[in-house]
Amino acid sequence: MPETVHPFYESHRGAMEAAMRHRLDLAEAMLCERAQLSDIDRIRQEVMDEFEIVLAQVPYVGGAASRMSDFFMRLMGFMAISRVLRRHGVPLAVIGDIERETYKAQLLTLPEAERLASGRQFMSSENQALLREQAAKSVTKKHQEEFPGDFVYDFVEPGPGDSFEFGINYKACGFCKFAARHGDKEILPNICGLDFDAYATRGIRLERTQTLAGGASHCNFRFSPLPPDQDASS
Repeated sequence: MPETVHPFYESHRGAMEAAMRHRLDLAEAMLCERAQLSDIDRIRQEVMDEFEIVLAQVPYVGGAASRMSDFFMRLMGFMAISRVLRRHGVPLAVIGDIERETYKAQLLTLPEAERLASGRQFMSSENQALLREQAAKSVTKKHQEEFPGDFVYDFVEPGPGDSFEFGINYKACGFCKFAARHGDKEILPNICGLDFDAYATRGIRLERTQTLAGGASHCNFRFSPLPPDQDASS
């Protein structure tokens, strides 16, 4: 385990810590009512201390040049929350529910126009071109040797009869690698569960029927726009 935080993550530490504190604010009532925890100030401090450990464990996968760096920065904090709640005996299913509801509430604090604009950018032809480019790079031996903790994935074009706009097959998952290395396998499905709200709140439908964490050969992400009359915040 590295003893210090990578300079790339260190440069984003302030924003990540602020996001963690916001999540804990949003989760406070659920931690009391569902997790049956009483000393919330202590829990908050334990989570922030654990986040410091997680931050030093996060693999560097290319910084701003890699789209996956953002995934690590946005979601690794939930590893810290899960670790602490497990140590306090909170059931995995309860942890998962608290984290999903907290993440959705946090995402919905952004203005709807901003969220939907982000979703349109993700679905745009320009972003699809970037995804194709980074997917092709991720499968190369050179990239995998340089960034062994990174994701490996293929861009998926829709075929005849397919209803999705495009897809991604993740053949190796950075979170799975992290979990295997640091003993977090049991809490990994909770991280996977965050994906659906992350896309829905931006007006994107994610369909996924299997995951690497669940024992499949790959995670099959399929993306399409949510219908205009469907409330992304519902």
